Amino acid sequence: MTFPAGQLSLLDSDPPVHQPSADTARLVLFNAQHASPDRSRRQAEWIAGQQDADIVVLTEVSSTQGGDALVTALTERGYATVIAPQPKTPDYRTVIACRTPDAQQVESPVTLTPHRAPAARVTIGGRDIGILGLYVPSRGPVERRNQAKKAFQSAVTEALPKLDSLFPGMPVIVAGDLNVIEPGHQPPHKVFGAWEYDFYDSFEKAGLTDAFRHLHPEENAHSWYGHSGNGFRFDHIHLTSSRTARILACGYRHEPRESGLSDHAVMTLHLRLTDPEESSKGQIRG
Repeated sequence: MTFPAGQLSLLDSDPPVHQPSADTARLVLFNAQHASPDRSRRQAEWIAGQQDADIVVLTEVSSTQGGDALVTALTERGYATVIAPQPKTPDYRTVIACRTPDAQQVESPVTLTPHRAPAARVTIGGRDIGILGLYVPSRGPVERRNQAKKAFQSAVTEALPKLDSLFPGMPVIVAGDLNVIEPGHQPPHKVFGAWEYDFYDSFEKAGLTDAFRHLHPEENAHSWYGHSGNGFRFDHIHLTSSRTARILACGYRHEPRESGLSDHAVMTLHLRLTDPEESSKGQIRG
């Protein structure tokens, strides 16, 4: 099944195995690794079985049968809203799936290949949050080395400062496979140039904080491993810097990578949307 670019899929589905939280944004970042239809269905089964997978950002989703199978399987397993932009020409895309029907696609601020950068406003317990998913291209073939990657990164860098106006007053989560590592990454990888580290730094300049690094300033974590066994932290979640005090947890899970569902570790974020005193009083304030 193919969905036109930008359309929300709202197919009939079974009730979710787990109910979404009413006071916490619980997000899972999953690299689908251009899976076949069979592996896509197994990915959807694993995702739906995770209690905290209320919002799922899926990267490297194919635009053909495997990606369509993943979208269909997620709706069948209780994801009430699936944002699955379809590129005009064959390319990888990013998908956002939510257990709640209170989610709405908004126009992506990333103007170049926006199917790699869908955006959504999601309502949880009466509170809105903004979501931007990203899948940055890899280096590409020799004859076009880094061209698509540089162009997309430039478009994202230009878009990031626009998130405040796109999602006014809301916490904003940017989650994706950025195909870059942070400055000071261990082990160091000489293949990355200054322009790639500048891209990573552009998130902080736009008022976003690396959620994992905020909680774990010294931890040496990796989400993907090359043939030589060297690790790379390619998968990142950034959050509006003013909301970092509300991060409850952020980390990596390696079960899908180790079991062959993906070649990437899964990343998770739990973000409290209310202050403790608000929850105890049953109040909702802006």
